[in-house]
Amino acid sequence: MEAVKHSPERVNKILIQEGTGRAKIAEIIGWAKKNRIPFFFLPPKKLNSIDPHHQGAIGLLAAKEYASLDAILSSSELPFLVLLDGIGDPQNLGAIIRTAEGAGVDGIVIPERRSVLLTKTVAVVASGALEHVKVARTKNLARTMDELRKKEVWLVGAEGGGEGLWHDFDYTFPVGLVFGSEGKGMRRLVRQKCDKVLSIPLLGRITSLNVAAAAAIFMYEVVRQRKCICR
Repeated sequence: MEAVKHSPERVNKILIQEGTGRAKIAEIIGWAKKNRIPFFFLPPKKLNSIDPHHQGAIGLLAAKEYASLDAILSSSELPFLVLLDGIGDPQNLGAIIRTAEGAGVDGIVIPERRSVLLTKTVAVVASGALEHVKVARTKNLARTMDELRKKEVWLVGAEGGGEGLWHDFDYTFPVGLVFGSEGKGMRRLVRQKCDKVLSIPLLGRITSLNVAAAAAIFMYEVVRQRKCICR
């Protein structure tokens, strides 16, 4: 209850036992709705398997408090963002966060649903980088992309069969790199919101790269171009 009321940005989601009519649980649901925290009803057996000592509800907390999009944008005069459309593997998210910290990314944006959030596993894989990278979560990634475009942030999507190669863009402007989920890639609407969709050539027999590997290639192209301009 205290986490939901006073640190809602740290609550990834709340799991509630089906059929629970306790007033305290109803109060938790009320605070969750007020703070736009996702909550789900599960049968008692499922909730017991997660934590047998629950009292009708389990809150899953993020390994780090989320930042706001405004806080990320205000931290740099030349924003460099990474937007993730439904990454499902905590290993991939942790690896992306670690690379993002090394590449000087100002912030990462993830959707609050249908995506892995900031779990303990993500923090472990990031190997300390999570402490230095701002991560925002959004209810609607496509709308967030509209907001970024209004703020003159160029959005570049990564996808096989794109309009050009990963380096065919001027990354010396404010930019957000957009990566889709491991299996399906970017959703149609998210893809449409991109100013440009680029790809990495594959010369072997595999048809795609791991999303964390692809993200590293794109991120360090931004680094390469910006370092050349700074010299």
